[in-house]
Amino acid sequence: MNNAPRNFGLIGIAGYIAERHLKAIKDTGNRLLASLDKFDCVGKIDNYFPESDFFVEYERFDRHIDKLKRTGVQLDYVSICSPNYLHDSHIRFALRHQADAICEKPVVLNPWNIDALQEIEKETGRHIFNILQLRYHPVILNLRERIMALPKNRKHDIDLTYITSRGNWYHISWKGDINKSGGIATNIGVHFFDMLGWIFGPVVSNRVHLLERDKASGYLELENARVRWFLSIDWNDLPDEVKENGKRTYRHITVNNEELEFSEGFTDLHTITYREILRGNGYGLEDARQGIEIVYQIRNSALSVLKDEYHPLIKK
Repeated sequence: MNNAPRNFGLIGIAGYIAERHLKAIKDTGNRLLASLDKFDCVGKIDNYFPESDFFVEYERFDRHIDKLKRTGVQLDYVSICSPNYLHDSHIRFALRHQADAICEKPVVLNPWNIDALQEIEKETGRHIFNILQLRYHPVILNLRERIMALPKNRKHDIDLTYITSRGNWYHISWKGDINKSGGIATNIGVHFFDMLGWIFGPVVSNRVHLLERDKASGYLELENARVRWFLSIDWNDLPDEVKENGKRTYRHITVNNEELEFSEGFTDLHTITYREILRGNGYGLEDARQGIEIVYQIRNSALSVLKDEYHPLIKK
């Protein structure tokens, strides 16, 4: 790996997840040259790169990057933390400026967007990486090793429950617009579906039992797993003991009735992801494809009649 500092740009720096990217850029010994966001509450930059330039207008950001290039300062990477529906456009921006793109998930909203971006990769010779940080979580890595060591024809039974309550603001923001976010399964579920596909193989069937603006549930059969899943941002769906403890998030996964405990260990996963990308080992568009296809099918499927394979919370 070339140890010389790399030059980064960052789009969507006012967002919640952007700070993990700032930390990852700094922790890997690189530089943030400039960032962009239409919102200007970005004082967190001071903790990492106070000397970097900041823009609230896309056109001025674009011009600045072009000016840098003409003076011999080339962007190496553009980190993308913008709303989901803008990822495709901002990835294209990076590649047009001869930089590689590092994009938050979902990398795009539709499977055919992946095909188009792969063509641009070929044309420009640049690369697009997706943040699939669960693939670096020690507990997930251990699970994958255990599953890989078992006979391939075994089906594993999985229950996935993820409830992360959100206030009224959520539905007013772009996250509440299915055309901009992809809906609940995309917003809070795509990294889980990616992780499950990575471990248990390609999709056999994908059925949806519930699909509302604040919750969704269904049955996903993979080559080596039967998955009952439930996702929600509704506080009312939280277990009573979670509410009583003043918490707003509940994450519960069982594999063959054994609980998968991975509530900790998320802090540095973006930094690990960046290190792997800088070494040339990052996850690209094809790695992200199955997760994108799963959530696309979920939001575009007719509801299935409830049979044997449904998540127990759906009866609630």
